[in-house]
Amino acid sequence: MYPSASVDNGPSRFIYIHLYPLHQIILKQISDIISSHRATMATAPYNYSYIFKYIIIGDMGVGKSCLLHQFTEKKFMADCPHTIGVEFGTRIIEVSGQKIKLQIWDTAGQERFRAVTRSYYRGAAGALMVYDITRRSTYNHLSSWLTDARNLTNPNTVIILIGNKADLEAQRDVTYEEAKQFAEENGLLFLEASAKTGENVEDAFLEAAKKIYQNIQDGSLDLNAAESGVQHKPSAPQGGRLTSEPQPQREGCGC
Repeated sequence: MYPSASVDNGPSRFIYIHLYPLHQIILKQISDIISSHRATMATAPYNYSYIFKYIIIGDMGVGKSCLLHQFTEKKFMADCPHTIGVEFGTRIIEVSGQKIKLQIWDTAGQERFRAVTRSYYRGAAGALMVYDITRRSTYNHLSSWLTDARNLTNPNTVIILIGNKADLEAQRDVTYEEAKQFAEENGLLFLEASAKTGENVEDAFLEAAKKIYQNIQDGSLDLNAAESGVQHKPSAPQGGRLTSEPQPQREGCGC
């Protein structure tokens, strides 16, 4: 049985990080965001025991950014532009009495961005692999996404398969049973969710966190390893300021 988990009602953070083909622009933008993030979040009133890094992967248009926005902002953003590069969001949750900050990287699904977004797989404690239950092609591509996740993350990375758009039952093109079988055959957690209604969105992020925390408790996850995707007890230097998290420059959503 996994540890219990709940969600802190403190403020969430949602950031766009658009990665353009020019690497100079990419590096400059990321540097600016991280600098701004550290400066603003230094005054954050929330304390937490762990930081878990998540990535969200899957084909373009499956609703990855909408799931992130629903989780961090409790809102559904219709007609959002497709993610270009990566986006970033955070939220504090609670697992077995421990406050945990989730740092969530939402990656673009377009093939032309794969070379850039693959770098974000490294050091991920959890991966949410998303497909659209109304588009079989997105399900058929899961093996490719899973191969990337297995090859580029550490062996203990928790991967959860999410069938999004569960609210569109009449348009279903992938059965629950076949997706569940795929998850079981590959050792994945699995659920269907709806970014539009919020159904199971909380559970998707929380179940992965509970499994990661369980791995910490049973010793199978080495927190001293840089690739673990987990940071324990962010330092609080003079004035009790936290320095380990980034602050958004602007808020929004990209599906």
